[in-house]
Amino acid sequence: MDIKYPILKVKIALFFLLYFSSLPFYSQELLPFVENYNKSNYQGDNQIWSVAQGNDSAMYFANNYYLLRYDGVKWEKYSLPNKTIIRSVMVDGDRIYTGSYKEFGYWTRKKGKMIYVSISDKTKVFDDSDNEEIWKIFKFKGKIYFQSFNGLFLYDGKVIQKNKFPFLVSYCFVVDNQLLVASVEKGIHRMNGAAFEKIPGWSILENNVIHAIEKFQNKIYFFTKKNGVYVAENGVLKPWNSTLNPILKAANINVAAFIKNNKLVIGTANKGVYIFDLNTNSYQNINRNNVLMNNSILSIGLDKENDLWLGLDNGIAHIEVNSPISIFYDNSGVLGSVYSVASTPKGYLMASNHGIFKYEDKQLSLIPDTQGQAWNISKLNDKYLIGHNEGTFLYDNGVFSKLSTINGGWNVTKSSINNSYLQATYSGVFIYNDVNNLNQNIVIKGILKPIKYVAQNRKNEIWAADNNRGLYRILYNDAYETTALKNVTQSSKIKNDFGVKIFEFRNEILFLINKLWYTYNSITNQLEENELFNANFKNVSNIVSIDENHFLLLQEGLLYTIYAKGNKFVRNIIQEKYYRGKIINDNLKVFKYKNNYLLNLDDGFISLQLKEVNKSDSKIRIEAFVNDVLVPNKSKIPYNSELQLHVLSGVFGAARPNLFYKISGTKEFIPVSEGLIVLNNLNSGSAEISVYLHDGLNYDLLSNFQFIVAKPWYFSLWMIALYLTVIGLILYLYYKWNKMRYVQKLALRDEELKHQKKILEMELKADNELNIQEYEKHILELELQSKSSEVAGKSLSIAKQSEMIENIQGILDSDMDFNKLKSEIKKVIKINAVNKHEWETFETNLNQIHNEFIIHLSKKYPALTSKDIKLCIYLKMNLSSKEIAPMMNISFRGVELHRYRLRKKLNLTQEENLSKFLLTI
Repeated sequence: MDIKYPILKVKIALFFLLYFSSLPFYSQELLPFVENYNKSNYQGDNQIWSVAQGNDSAMYFANNYYLLRYDGVKWEKYSLPNKTIIRSVMVDGDRIYTGSYKEFGYWTRKKGKMIYVSISDKTKVFDDSDNEEIWKIFKFKGKIYFQSFNGLFLYDGKVIQKNKFPFLVSYCFVVDNQLLVASVEKGIHRMNGAAFEKIPGWSILENNVIHAIEKFQNKIYFFTKKNGVYVAENGVLKPWNSTLNPILKAANINVAAFIKNNKLVIGTANKGVYIFDLNTNSYQNINRNNVLMNNSILSIGLDKENDLWLGLDNGIAHIEVNSPISIFYDNSGVLGSVYSVASTPKGYLMASNHGIFKYEDKQLSLIPDTQGQAWNISKLNDKYLIGHNEGTFLYDNGVFSKLSTINGGWNVTKSSINNSYLQATYSGVFIYNDVNNLNQNIVIKGILKPIKYVAQNRKNEIWAADNNRGLYRILYNDAYETTALKNVTQSSKIKNDFGVKIFEFRNEILFLINKLWYTYNSITNQLEENELFNANFKNVSNIVSIDENHFLLLQEGLLYTIYAKGNKFVRNIIQEKYYRGKIINDNLKVFKYKNNYLLNLDDGFISLQLKEVNKSDSKIRIEAFVNDVLVPNKSKIPYNSELQLHVLSGVFGAARPNLFYKISGTKEFIPVSEGLIVLNNLNSGSAEISVYLHDGLNYDLLSNFQFIVAKPWYFSLWMIALYLTVIGLILYLYYKWNKMRYVQKLALRDEELKHQKKILEMELKADNELNIQEYEKHILELELQSKSSEVAGKSLSIAKQSEMIENIQGILDSDMDFNKLKSEIKKVIKINAVNKHEWETFETNLNQIHNEFIIHLSKKYPALTSKDIKLCIYLKMNLSSKEIAPMMNISFRGVELHRYRLRKKLNLTQEENLSKFLLTI
C-alpha cells in the first residue's frame, strides 16, 4: 500500500515563509548549561544580594529576609531574629557571616540546622541614630570587615572597631594586599589604619559608582556602573580597549569577577551576564532572550568547580562555565523541536518541525523553501543529506538544493558491504551508490511501506523497520526489484512489534523489539533473543550509534553513553538535568563532532563530551533526615517513617559523580537521583544503605549509612504490656461472664431438672398408677381365672355329687334288699364319678386359664414336673389339701407330702406361705 503524507500547499508554504522571515531572530549561540532556580524552588524572596560557598560545599545566598542554603539536594531558608533584610554573606571557616540592617553576625550548622550568633547586638556597636546596612563582608589581614556605605566595622574575634568614612563610598576592595575604598565622588582611596589616602593618577574614576576592582595579569580593572571598564597598567589608567566596553556602558555593570581559563564575568543591571574570553577576545551574553530568568544580575559567586552562581533580581542561576557540556537554546519558539543537528565549518544545521535552519556567525536563519517537518541530517563526505517531509535536500558548500520530491526521509544508513547509503522514506527505501553524485539515487521497487530504519550487511538483502509495526527482510535482484518481502516479526510469532529499532554493532544487525534484543538466524529463518545485549541492556527504549565503539541508549528515561571495550561495556550516565523533559522520544539523533557529539532536543541541541571512563575521585557524605530532623549514623528511627538520605558530593556541575546505592540484603544497584534517596515502608530491624561510585564498569563503595527501624508502636514494650493487660482483662471478664453464664445455666438446668423431675414424677406416678391398675387388673384376671377354675371344679364336683345323691336317694327310696341296694349304690357311685375324658377336658381348660402362670413357673423352676405344676395351680386357686386330694386322685396324706416336696423345689422356708408365693409369680 502506498502511504502518502500530506504536502503543504503553496499558499501555506508562502504564509510560513513570510511568517518566519518577519520574525526577529535573536542571536543564538552554543552556551554553557544553565540551571535556573526560582522562588518556587527555594521558597524565598526575589533579590539575591550576595552568594558564597561554604566549607561544607553548600551554597549560601543573601535573599532579602532570608539566608538560603543549598547543598545540591535540599533548599533551606532561615531568617534573622529581628527579621531584617540580609544584604551580604561571606564564608570564613565553619562560620557563615551575614550583614543586615544594624545587624551582623555569623551562622554555624548544628544537627542539620543553621544557628545564628549576633556580633553587633552583643557589643552594641550601632547607635539609635545610626541607619546602617552591611552591604559587604570581607577578610583582610586576619580581621573580618563589615562594610556599610558610611563606615567599616573591624572584628578580630573579640573586639569590634568602628571606622567612619569621611565620604560616601560604594564598596571596599582588597587589591595587592591593600585595602582600596571606592568613593562615589572623590575617586579611589587607600586605607592606611584609620587614615584614607587618595591614589594619584586615578582621578578619572571620580564621580563614578565603582562596583568591582579586580587585578588580573598585572592589570587592575575598574568596573564602573555606567561608564564601562577602566584598566590600570604600569601606572596608566585608561578605558578598556574591547568591543564589549561600549555595550557595558549601556548595560550598567553591577558585579564582575575573573575566573578560570582567562575568562571575565560581568553581571549587568539590564542585559544579563557577559562572559568574556581574554584568549580570543570573544564573549557570550547569557540573558533573558536565551536562558536566564531575568537580565538583572545582583551578585556573582564561584564554587569549587569554578562554575558561576548568579544572584538575580528574581531567582538564582547556576552556569557551568567550565563544563564540557554546551547547550543551544531557543526560547523564542522559532526553531521548534530539533529532530536532527549537524556541525558545519561555519556553524550548525538543524532539522526541526518548522523546517531546516542554519546557524552561522551567531545568526539563526530558516533556509528558504524548507518550511515543514524535517527529520534527519546525515553528513556524506562534505555534503549534507537532509530528509524532509516534502523530499530530500542537499547542502553542499553553503548551497541548498532539492534532490528528490518523494516524501519523507527518516534515516540514512551506510551499507556494511560497500560505500553505498540507504535512506528510509515514507514510501520505501532509496540507495545512493555514488556519494560524489547524490543526484543519482535508486528506488528499490516493490516496497511501498513507510520505512523508518534500514540496514544492510549482505548483498541484495535489506532489513527494514516499518514506521508503525513490523520488521521486514527484503530480498532484491541486481535490477533493484524486490523478489521477496517477509514480515519477520510475524513469522517469528512476535506479537508486540510496534516501533522496531535496528542497530548495527560490529557488523552484526540487532533488532530492538518491545525492549528485547533479537538477531536473525539464517538457518531457522527466525528471530532469536541476543544473549549479550539482553544481559547488559534491559528495558532499553531507544538506541543510536555514535561511532563504531560508542553508542547512546535511552533506558528507563535516562541517557547513557556506552563504550564497547572488547567484550565489556563501559557505561556513563548523562545527568538528567541536561535533557529533562526535552528528549524527542523515538527520534534520538547523534552527530559526532571531534571528541564531542551533538544530541537533538525539543528546543535546540546539546553538545556532550565523548568520554570513556568517569575517573572522579569523589568524596561524599550522607545526611539522613526523619521528619526534617537530622539523625546520625546507626540511629533508631520510628517505624513507618520516611527516611531521606541526602548524598552530598559538594559538586554541582558536570563533574558530579555517578552514584548508585544498594540496600542491605539486595543485589540491585539503584541510581541516586539528584543526590536524594527516599525510603518508605521499611521493615523493623537493622538495615544499611551503601553508596557506590560507578566508573562505567565497576562499583566502588564510597560510604554507607546504618540505621535501625524501631518496632511498630503496637509492638512496643508498653503496648505489649497493654496487650497483656487487655488480654488478661478480657480473659477475666470472659471468665466472670462465663461463670455467671454457667451459674445461670446451672440454675436454669436445676429449674429444668426440677420441672423434668416433676414431669417425670407425674409420668412415673401415672405410669405406676397405670401399672398398678394393670397389675391389679392382671391379678383380678388371674383371680377371676382362678375363681372360674375353682367354680368350674366346684360346679363339676357339686353337679356330680348332686347327681349321685339324687341317684342314691332314688335307690334308697326303692324296695331292694340290702345286698342289691349296696350293689346299686356302688354302681351309682361309680357311674357318677368323673370319667377320664371329663378330667382331661377340665385340666386342659385349667391349663389354658393359667397358661402365663405355667410359663413363668416353668422358666423359673425348670425342675418342676407336670404333677408339681398341677398342684401349684390348685394351690394358686386357694384349694385346700382336702379339696385337692380327689382332684389329683390321691389321699389327703399324699397331697400334704406333695406340698412338702414342692416347697423344697421352690426353695421356700417354713415360714413362707406357699399359696401367697405362687400368687406373686
